[in-house]
Amino acid sequence: MDWDGFAEGHLDVAHEVLTRLRPAIEAVAAGMVERLRQGGKVLLCGNGGSAADAQHFAAELVNRFQRERRPYAALALTTDTSVLTSIANDYAFDQIFSKQVEALARPNDMLLAISTSGNAANVCRAVEAATTAGLWTVALCGGKGGGVSALADEVLCIAGSGVTARIQEGHIMIIHALCELIEEALAE
Repeated sequence: MDWDGFAEGHLDVAHEVLTRLRPAIEAVAAGMVERLRQGGKVLLCGNGGSAADAQHFAAELVNRFQRERRPYAALALTTDTSVLTSIANDYAFDQIFSKQVEALARPNDMLLAISTSGNAANVCRAVEAATTAGLWTVALCGGKGGGVSALADEVLCIAGSGVTARIQEGHIMIIHALCELIEEALAE
């Protein structure tokens, strides 16, 4: 293993998140706070590791991140196996998130869509459904941003790496930054 290259990849992603993406992360956090204050919820989706990130973020919002506080409304659309498999079986896998957005979206909600490549068809369709429903949409992606970057209202893209693992690590940094900013803003 090339430890120096490994470390350099991590440091590059951390630097990108902490410098280039900082203003966009702060703006996204402010938008999330606004929606949560208005009684909205955060819907989240992604595949594989991004599904785990969606669930992780939902858990941090519903339970707590670092502060003892009231729960914030968040729902990972990746967790209900009966819903996921029925949609995939009866319709298509690319509709597993969009049909849930159509069913669950309410005024003041938002969608956070996570895709390392930005090209996951089911994630892109979820953003399209959320847009149709009038939701504010945010994409976490990597590389050149893929198709989701053209669909979302706000894009937080780890552009400095084409390595899936580094992009996912950047996404976790962004998620934790968002959690901390949200808790600070909503501290009671």
